[in-house]
Amino acid sequence: MTSSVGTEQQPPTEPEEAPEQDRWSAFLHEFAAGSFLVGVLAVLLAVLVGSVLIAVTDDNVRATAGYITARPGDFFNATWDAVWGAYTALFRGSVYNTNADSFQQGIKPLTETAKFAAPLIVSGLGVGVAFRAGLFNIGGRGQILIAGAAAGWVGYQFDLPAVLHLSLALVAAMLGGALWAGLAGVLKARTGAHEVIVTIMLNYVAFYLVFFALSKQSLLQAPDSFNPKSLPMKDSAVLPKLFGDQYNLHLGFIIALLAVAFAWWLLERSALGFRIRAVGINPQAARASGIDVGRTYVVVMLIAGALIGLAGANQVLGTVTSGITVDLDAGIGFDAITVALLGRSRPFGILAAGVLFGALKAGGFAMQASQNIPVDIVLVVQSLIVLFLAAPPLIKTIFRLPAKEAK
Repeated sequence: MTSSVGTEQQPPTEPEEAPEQDRWSAFLHEFAAGSFLVGVLAVLLAVLVGSVLIAVTDDNVRATAGYITARPGDFFNATWDAVWGAYTALFRGSVYNTNADSFQQGIKPLTETAKFAAPLIVSGLGVGVAFRAGLFNIGGRGQILIAGAAAGWVGYQFDLPAVLHLSLALVAAMLGGALWAGLAGVLKARTGAHEVIVTIMLNYVAFYLVFFALSKQSLLQAPDSFNPKSLPMKDSAVLPKLFGDQYNLHLGFIIALLAVAFAWWLLERSALGFRIRAVGINPQAARASGIDVGRTYVVVMLIAGALIGLAGANQVLGTVTSGITVDLDAGIGFDAITVALLGRSRPFGILAAGVLFGALKAGGFAMQASQNIPVDIVLVVQSLIVLFLAAPPLIKTIFRLPAKEAK
């Protein structure tokens, strides 16, 4: 028999901590299942599809495709040259011009990107703030038109000191955009009218209202003119350029950055932002907890319209300072929806998305000029980004990403 006398009993060991590898695996799984990676991959997939379209529209690629079985190398070289040439031209037109003679000229494309990004950022913020409250603000075009008309009227009508004149024009733009968007908010709160229908209809009303005003010399039309156009903006109301006359970048970009900071504080740090997010998640639960949902809808649309109104001011006071026109929105009202979607309705995400789309706009013109590629290819890429963002399961299936676990 074996005696157990004198044998020492081992004390119970404490459970070991989770290995570092398990924590990294959990982090990578969460990252792969998150929305950020889906957005990046949506952009990447859109660029890949855009590469196919670039190759298809290239004359050399089509010519070499005729004898691809005999000399496949010519086809693949032509395809590579077309795609590489297009995207390098896009880079030179939006980030840095490697063919420039000086650094000052080389960075001009970056300033053009920021210029194009400014109205996209503020209008994207207006759409994104409404999204966070569960509202679909599709009326960016109408809000930009009304805001631009208000800012432009102030811009050419008064003789004031520069700082006061510009400030007054910006306030007029924000009020114009806020009141136009607020109409949809009031109808939503009072009657339950769907904001998508209302804002789309208000786009048409704003367009014809501005067109009518520009056709009457007693309203907005320039004297002795038969074209639907106003007088040019006075110098005291024009957004000043940031780096001198050699660059087109103006104060509108700084205003856009300030708007991003304001939207972040509003949504993440203020009591109103908490109510906005609560209503967006579950309006019934928010109402049961004492939040006035109808009033929140109105306030959100007023804020959204004011932010989008800054885009109208940017267009009239910084880009088309020659006067108000019916096409001053330049499609920004609808591009803002894409920017808000790509940015996941988060202020800093919208900032990044606005810069990306500003780069696509600035680089698209360079791509067309140097490579003879239709600028519509850039519009196709933007549309594909929206398509892929609207179908996250498609992106996750293509790239075999894990599904996000329910908590």
